[in-house]
Amino acid sequence: MYQALYRKYRPQTFSDVVGQKSVTDTLRTQINTGKLSHAYLFTGTRGTGKTSCAKILSKAVNCLDPQDGNPCNCCAACKAIDSGACMDVLEIDAASNNGVDSVRVLRDDAIYTPGEVKMRVYIIDEVHMLSTAAFNALLKIIEEPPEHLLFILATTELHKVPATILSRCQRFSFRRLSQEDIASRLNYIAYQEDIEVEPAAISMLARLADGGMRDGVSLLDQCASASGGKLTADSVAAALGLAGQKQTAAILQAAAEQNCPQALTIFSELYAAGKDIPALVSELSGLCRDLLILKTAPKSGISMLSGIATDAQAAELAQKLSQGELLRHLQLLQDTAAAFSKNADSRVAMELCLIQMCQPQLALDAQALGARISRMEEQLASGSFVTAAPQTAQKPAGDGYEDDRPPFPDDADDPMAGIPPEPSEHGQEQSAPKQQDKLAFWPELAEKMREALGPGDRGFLAPNGPVKPVLRGDDLILACDSDFVLGRLKKPEVEKMAKEKAALVLGRPVSVRFALQSQVSNTGEDPMNALLAMGQQHQDIFTIR
Repeated sequence: MYQALYRKYRPQTFSDVVGQKSVTDTLRTQINTGKLSHAYLFTGTRGTGKTSCAKILSKAVNCLDPQDGNPCNCCAACKAIDSGACMDVLEIDAASNNGVDSVRVLRDDAIYTPGEVKMRVYIIDEVHMLSTAAFNALLKIIEEPPEHLLFILATTELHKVPATILSRCQRFSFRRLSQEDIASRLNYIAYQEDIEVEPAAISMLARLADGGMRDGVSLLDQCASASGGKLTADSVAAALGLAGQKQTAAILQAAAEQNCPQALTIFSELYAAGKDIPALVSELSGLCRDLLILKTAPKSGISMLSGIATDAQAAELAQKLSQGELLRHLQLLQDTAAAFSKNADSRVAMELCLIQMCQPQLALDAQALGARISRMEEQLASGSFVTAAPQTAQKPAGDGYEDDRPPFPDDADDPMAGIPPEPSEHGQEQSAPKQQDKLAFWPELAEKMREALGPGDRGFLAPNGPVKPVLRGDDLILACDSDFVLGRLKKPEVEKMAKEKAALVLGRPVSVRFALQSQVSNTGEDPMNALLAMGQQHQDIFTIR
């Protein structure tokens, strides 16, 4: 009869236990020196070796020929314990024997000396499931047991074990296994079972195991049975109903580019292929977590990646998503995962999640606004900020409709809009090539100013950025497309710096000032100055009269 791999390859000695060296070394030393405790408490997450170590310890204390603290697995005592025929070593499931009556029976039987081996051993698994009365009944026998008695308690929820029990036991914490430890063990099992497997598939299985060796071996067993041949990352994803690295990264790529149709198309294909939607949410959450860590700790974060995407994919996506956006994506994905437990329509819930991820402008909550601002700040800091293209609407002909409102900053695609070309010597407008030649100094000047500005402001002077020059003789006007940009740059120290840099580039002293594009007239003067001058003239006239 076929035996599951996790049972077939269960550790038989302390040396076989993976990733728990501090625990196994201490137990081996106690066995070698004979300084054993009367009660042990093994704690840790599932699949980390608690029950395996309990069985190995029960064999080691009764072994007739121990080998450096390890059981020999060849003597009569070891064989009887392995086969379950030894009546003096009992494994009890506290989940189904959690009543006080079961503990009373155990306590009454524990006083009898063992008949087959040296010590009577009780292994109580999931001990936190015992009732309060059962724990109270167990207290006295654990505190002062007979010399032939040994208790080994195991639990995954330490906080549920009473302090009175904890104080009577030696506690050993089993840590979550690393992906490297799990991958190494899976490679060994695959070699022993003649399973041909790619390194990428092993890495995916180790990640999906989530720190539990038993989960990793079970997944290997399942995928090897489903593939029937060479085990690859794609075959693992197909066997477990996962989207895989490429599709998960493609969805997040679409969210970064705010390409909602693309994200919904990829999800529709995955849904039609029968992929597990909660698993997809988990993969997207893990990838967002990886990118957030990578942006927060660019150097040390590489070692913390879970491997949902390749290092190259993660680095590329990290450049396209801000920290605020990643935090918002994580919150949306967690809310969607919580909705699955409430019997929500998983397909609709996932589609709504993707739409909100791709279109943050649909929400006006603080987190959505923060994500949009965070994206803009990163673009400005990196110098990649580009204003949106204008969306012009044709006016109805002949109805007298006129829109005198100034354009929004996002609509100012052409910073020179509203500024007619400077007349030439013959009274005609200059052609576009001549204007471009006249502004050939601007790239060099912008670069010099960028070097002198701080990280938060230099992005405004990037190529195709929100600031464009208007040169009228010895007057240089730097026209800004919005009040926000103007407020950041219109400062005495910035204008002084720009004046010095412009003099170096142009070869002559010029005056420099910042203004809104909508406020720059044909002559380059601010219309407000003309209004103020006109008001002063009227005041003088009234004063003379």
